[in-house]
Amino acid sequence: MSDTLSPPVRKLRKPVVLFLIALFLLPVATRAVVFAMSDLPRSFRDADWSSIGSLPPATQHPDARVMVLSGRTGGWKGVFAIHSWLVIKRANASSWTRYDVVGWGNPVRMNGWAPDGRWFGDRPRVVVDVQGKEAERLIPKIEKTVKDYRFSNAGDYRAWPGPNSNTFTATVIRAVPELSTALPSNAIGRDFRTGPYFGVTDSGTGLEANLWGLFGFKIGWVEGFEVNFLGLVAGFDVRHPALKLPGYGRLGFDAVFPARAAI
Repeated sequence: MSDTLSPPVRKLRKPVVLFLIALFLLPVATRAVVFAMSDLPRSFRDADWSSIGSLPPATQHPDARVMVLSGRTGGWKGVFAIHSWLVIKRANASSWTRYDVVGWGNPVRMNGWAPDGRWFGDRPRVVVDVQGKEAERLIPKIEKTVKDYRFSNAGDYRAWPGPNSNTFTATVIRAVPELSTALPSNAIGRDFRTGPYFGVTDSGTGLEANLWGLFGFKIGWVEGFEVNFLGLVAGFDVRHPALKLPGYGRLGFDAVFPARAAI
C-alpha cells in the first residue's frame, strides 16, 4: 500500500516521533542505566521495610491526622514508578492505621507495614499531611472510600495501566476533594479509569482529559501541565517550578513533592 500522507505530513512525522522518543523514552532509559549500576534491592526479601522513626507513638500524638505517603517501588518497576499509601489516626486513637494496595492476595492491606516505613528501602515522602479538626472531619470519608473500593478482590490488581496501589490512593484523593492534592507524576496507575474521562483533575484545581489512563493531559494549579503517553507523564509545574519527566517525577527547585507539612 502506498503512503497516502501528504508531503508536509510526511516531513513532520519523523520529528514528532523523535520528539516523543526524547520526551518519554530517553528519561526512562537513563533511569534504567542508573538502576542497573546501583546496589538497590532487587527483591522483596532484600529490601529494608523498617520505620524511619518520623512519627511518634500514636498515644503521644493526640490530634487526628491524615497523610498520603509515597516511596519508589522496587526491582525494575522502580525505574518507572512509585508506590503510595494512606495513613490515618483519629483523635486520641491508640494506634496509626495504614492502608496499601498490593499485587498479591487480597489487594487492600491494613497495617501491613509501619505507617512511616521504607518502601523497598526508599525513604517515604509526604504528598499531603492534614492534622487536627480538619483531619477528623475527613477520616470518615476516607474510611468509607477504602471500604467501598471497587478493585478490592483478589485478581483485580494490575501493575499497568491499573488498577494498582496508586489507583487506590488516587481514588481516595478524588473522593476527598478537601485534600486538594494529587499524586506525583510518576505514580503510574493514578490516572487509570475504566473509561474515557473529561472533567476536573484529582486536586480539583484544573481540567483533565483521559483515555483509560493510557493517554491524556492535565492542566491545573496543583498538577501544572502534564501529558500522559501510555502511562508515562511529562510536563512542568508552574506553582513550584519544575520539570516532570517519566521515571524521575519532579526535577526542579522544590526537590520534595509539595505537601502541607513534612513528616
